[in-house]
Amino acid sequence: MGKRIMIVDDAMFMRKLLSDIVTKAGYEVVAEAGNGNEAFQKYKEVKPDLVTMDITMPEVSGIEGLRLIISVDPNAKVLMCSAMGQESMVIDSVRSGAKGFIVKPFVPEKVISEISKLIG
Repeated sequence: MGKRIMIVDDAMFMRKLLSDIVTKAGYEVVAEAGNGNEAFQKYKEVKPDLVTMDITMPEVSGIEGLRLIISVDPNAKVLMCSAMGQESMVIDSVRSGAKGFIVKPFVPEKVISEISKLIG
């Protein structure tokens, strides 16, 4: 069975894009969420091997969602997704427990490379 991934982004088309990239590479998308709080709730339910988490989302940000997930699972593998120009947020997210980051617009090879570094 493939490794299980949860995709978190407030934009449905970004979730679809990432979902297509990871499923083509043999990973299984087990959940999706549109903000950090939804991500936290779903994380506890499905316990994925890895989470891709957008940094900038309404209601509960990706960084706050990351902190919530890390609070219940310090070993969680969370890969932050950022747009260009969000370097300070990327640094903040790594300090909060993120295991890495990928930059939008997504380059499929780079996305898969980062994921495989974390979960094989």
